[in-house]
Amino acid sequence: MPDLHPHVIVLFGATGDLARRKLLPGLLHLRHAGLIDDCQVVGTALHDLDDERFRAFARTAFDEFGRSDVSVEERDDFQKRLHFVPQNGGVEALRQAVTDAEQRLGGEPRRLHYLSIPPSAAASVVELLGKADLVERSRVIMEKPFGTDLASARALNDTVHQVFDESQVFRIDHFLGKEAALNILAFRFANGLFEPIWNRDHIEHVQIDVPETLGVDDRASFYEHTGAFRDMVVTHLFQILAFMAMEPPTALEPRSISEEKNKVFRSMRALDVRQVVRGQYEGYLDLDGVARRSDTETFIALRCEIDNWRWAGVPFFLRTGKRMAEGARIISIAFREPPKSMFPDGSGVGAQGPDHLTFDLADSTRLSLSFYGKRPGPGMRLDKLSLQFGLHETGAEADVLEAYERLIHDAMSGDHTLFTSAADIERLWELSTPLLEHPPPVQPYQPGSWGPGAIRQLIAPRTWRLPFERGWRQAPQST
Repeated sequence: MPDLHPHVIVLFGATGDLARRKLLPGLLHLRHAGLIDDCQVVGTALHDLDDERFRAFARTAFDEFGRSDVSVEERDDFQKRLHFVPQNGGVEALRQAVTDAEQRLGGEPRRLHYLSIPPSAAASVVELLGKADLVERSRVIMEKPFGTDLASARALNDTVHQVFDESQVFRIDHFLGKEAALNILAFRFANGLFEPIWNRDHIEHVQIDVPETLGVDDRASFYEHTGAFRDMVVTHLFQILAFMAMEPPTALEPRSISEEKNKVFRSMRALDVRQVVRGQYEGYLDLDGVARRSDTETFIALRCEIDNWRWAGVPFFLRTGKRMAEGARIISIAFREPPKSMFPDGSGVGAQGPDHLTFDLADSTRLSLSFYGKRPGPGMRLDKLSLQFGLHETGAEADVLEAYERLIHDAMSGDHTLFTSAADIERLWELSTPLLEHPPPVQPYQPGSWGPGAIRQLIAPRTWRLPFERGWRQAPQST
């Protein structure tokens, strides 16, 4: 990874849950790993804190969510770099706090503005940064969702571009910062075994499945105006789909990868509402902040298609939801079965479905290739077998950066590879317009299930890959 310039990191929403769980511990770990050389952090939020109280907040975050390999001395040194300015201090207070931080660093350090705030506040904070004259030498990270439809996304892009150049803007999707997501690029483009069969001739369909066991609970008022589609599909699942489906980039660099992702989005067909299932778990209507007759979906499954030479006729099935049976982040590629079988009836061939290549995008980072093989003994009886690989087998688990850590570092170095462009966002909202304007009614489902029963008709005659009939092999226990 490249060496970085000294940075002043301005963290909006510095007392929020994301800052507590991910951002402050992540910055500390980047400093510990030597990936941030010199920095000052200016936190700002609606809370009326001073430096010492903000440092106490960060200390609690480090104790609860930080890595155990960071020494007390390193924590103490980093905490001295934390400063706070209340957001109600306005333009002058923010400008002065950043100026003071820059003077501590000396020279002309870079600025990174992280907007860990509700999307509805993004435009006003961008305008605040412009008025505070904090745009020069700066980059800005913006959290999802980026808009709620095509019109709002365009309006927000226009506001941002009045202050920042597009090259300064980093729209974050933490799914793409995961080691397993990056491994998709390595798996596809570094191996002569798989790229030749990565097309409609050999792949029958693809599933991207992200069920969650958690409900919305204290996020109900936010979720009521967002829903599963805006919260997860546009911002996460479509981005993963692009990694799976894009053509080989001319180089492993941001512009080339962004161009290929954008080609995928341009080739996607607009969503067909007849191929969408929306669900709402029973009990959602009883939550505080939820309208008694709310039509907000807590579950969505859909079929989408990419109308290009590589993927014509191959359906992509996407599913995500709250309060489901298991939590997982799975990409499953189903290969076409042989056109004719020479094996006799009862041999087991075809009884357990097609061969699958499965990526686990969870932090454990695993992949599996299933196939038929002969059962030992007389006769010709076949079973479904699998080859599996897990990150724990490399012995390099300690080297893994958490998704937010990687993406913060990439933004500081100006690398757009894992971020979403304005053109991408607007195109995805354009594709989503039929669903947003004419959503099918939500169907109830039981908490702890796999969603409404209609999802079986959506994917028929295929079946959903989750739940697995065969589990992942577990890492051996250390002694």
